[in-house]
Amino acid sequence: MSADNRSSRREFLGALGAGVAAAGALAAPSEATAQGSASLKIVDFHNHYMGPGWTLTNLASVPPPARPAWEKINANLQSESALLTSVESAGIAARVINTPTAFIEDSDGRPPQDSHRRINDQMAAVCAKHSGKLYGLATVDAFSGDTAARELTRAVKELGLRGVFVESASPKNDLLLGDKETRPMLKAAADLGVPVFVHPQTDPQLHKRLSRTGRIGVRLARGTINSAALVNMLESGAFDEAPKLQMVVTTLAFGGLLLAGGFGDGARIRSDAPALTRRHVYVDTMGINPVAVRAAVDLLGADHVLMGTDWPIIEEKSVPERLAKALAHSGLNAAEQQMVAGGNALRLLGVS
Repeated sequence: MSADNRSSRREFLGALGAGVAAAGALAAPSEATAQGSASLKIVDFHNHYMGPGWTLTNLASVPPPARPAWEKINANLQSESALLTSVESAGIAARVINTPTAFIEDSDGRPPQDSHRRINDQMAAVCAKHSGKLYGLATVDAFSGDTAARELTRAVKELGLRGVFVESASPKNDLLLGDKETRPMLKAAADLGVPVFVHPQTDPQLHKRLSRTGRIGVRLARGTINSAALVNMLESGAFDEAPKLQMVVTTLAFGGLLLAGGFGDGARIRSDAPALTRRHVYVDTMGINPVAVRAAVDLLGADHVLMGTDWPIIEEKSVPERLAKALAHSGLNAAEQQMVAGGNALRLLGVS
């Protein structure tokens, strides 16, 4: 990995860590909102878990102010107990967990050999132990062609995992999700009937340009890559090749969603598009900002928005109350609120 790439990784950890504490500093919910939240069954779609036995990215090069936050994040990432405790403390019913290889890559951006298979075996084991509280997504290298398709098929058919986690891009060779190298995996997901969760990716060039503006710039760079993956999927014909494919992007990709919903063929993702053309794209609620949640619902429809927090990178407080407030702001009825809170996630995962 070049010096620029190593620097971008350090700066990303530092800037992101600096903003973790701020996520919990939120206004107290009103009593009425708190009462209205009690009936919501919340399934958090956006959570990370590494499990024990992995050597995580060395934090020695992380700026000292960010180090304590990342030490806590790393500890939670590898703690089954912390994961389960977080379900109770957050006031939610279940977490959907995934394992990004970015946490275990070496200085050249390479994960350990056979890591995807090992990750998926561990993921299946922990979810089997805590059925109903944890639902697991497989991890594959989306850019490895048939290799990714085979591992995804094994993870779903043999291990019982319920979806797949992939990165938006492969910076080492300038590929985006939707490029031909990713089509075997995308087709496999569509054929298996499992969702694809598309995660933001740190792009060294964008990071170098935007991170100088601070932690929001770091997130803007990652969100731009998440948006680019969405746009490439729409414009490359990838959804036409896999018409049953269902894809979830994060709130960081909202710029891409707005552009796609307002221009060109991307308008087919909007809530007012025919059902068969809008079925592909979903977004999570990371940040639980009432304005963002309402915009997501207005754009995609209540049936295409999923509750998601980004645990343990972000440890949200008072999740039921805050989510209820955001959903009320969106003008949703009780049934629609439950769809966003957990119903949509369970439907995508094939959970009855």
